Amino acid sequence: MRTRHARIDPVLIQAAIAAALSFAHLHDLAAAAGQDGWKAWAYPVSVDLLLVAAWRRLRSGAAKAAGWCWFLVALTASLGANVATAGLLDLNDVPAWLRILVAGWPAVAFLGGTLLAHGSPESTETPAEFTEPATTITAPEPAAAEVEPPSNAAELPTVEPESATPAPSPVPPAPVPPALVALARKVADEHRARTGTAIDTSTLRARLGVPMPLAEAISTQLT
Repeated sequence: MRTRHARIDPVLIQAAIAAALSFAHLHDLAAAAGQDGWKAWAYPVSVDLLLVAAWRRLRSGAAKAAGWCWFLVALTASLGANVATAGLLDLNDVPAWLRILVAGWPAVAFLGGTLLAHGSPESTETPAEFTEPATTITAPEPAAAEVEPPSNAAELPTVEPESATPAPSPVPPAPVPPALVALARKVADEHRARTGTAIDTSTLRARLGVPMPLAEAISTQLT
């Protein structure tokens, strides 16, 4: 039996490394801006969740404007933290405007997440109450044409009914060959000896392989 080996996807490894670095940068920036303890760890989670929510809205195909707006907001927060911790900013002396941005981020993230999760997707369908009912146009039925009797109806000759034709007399059954009658009698005797009852016309016809009218004629001669 073949053993399936787990394959390592380099793209997933690269994504995990990038996510870990971005997570650490956001944590360091939040801690430097005065958000210590568990609050510093909550900031990168908030930014990443907003990115995921905006990406899901973009993938759904509805309200793409809102999806792109909040995706860019979360991406700016993540990219800004990465750049700020690259040595261009003294983390021991964070400016006041950056402290204000970090402190106000939870309200921004809450607003964006709420709008993305509970916002009504755009729809181009017409509501049912404004849909006009279909109108069926029925063409008027043509009036039945009145048949007028011909003007010369009095001149037409009167056709007298013909006398009733007598029904044809029934055709007598065709004569049955004596040899076939003898064979049928032998079959009937075997059937009576085996079952104790007289053979019926259907069974006789099946045993002899003859048409039903001929089987009926043979049965008449056997009785």
